[in-house]
Amino acid sequence: MDLSDQLKNLFPDHKPSEIEPEKPKSDIWMQEDPIICKYEKRKGKPITILEGYSGADSDFKKLTKELKTKLSVGGSYKDERIIIQGDYRDKIMQMLKNKGFNVKRVGG
Repeated sequence: MDLSDQLKNLFPDHKPSEIEPEKPKSDIWMQEDPIICKYEKRKGKPITILEGYSGADSDFKKLTKELKTKLSVGGSYKDERIIIQGDYRDKIMQMLKNKGFNVKRVGG
């Protein structure tokens, strides 16, 4: 007996809805041009840099905060670039692609 059968036994009058919930719309402006994701070392420590976003600064700051929170790392936003501590190019690129951005990897 699977979960749906158990639920039917518990709630015989309930009829499940066939409507699938819509995906939440992003509150961040999407652009056609790719965001450039590159890797550098500064003072011997690796960093990941994202640049090329042409939206509003507030949207870019929201994106910075979301990336830092999901990766549990430090970073900052300045000079129209997101700087994340550590080499997280693959994870960041996957997260941005899931959001609907075009991402281009630059460098090694």
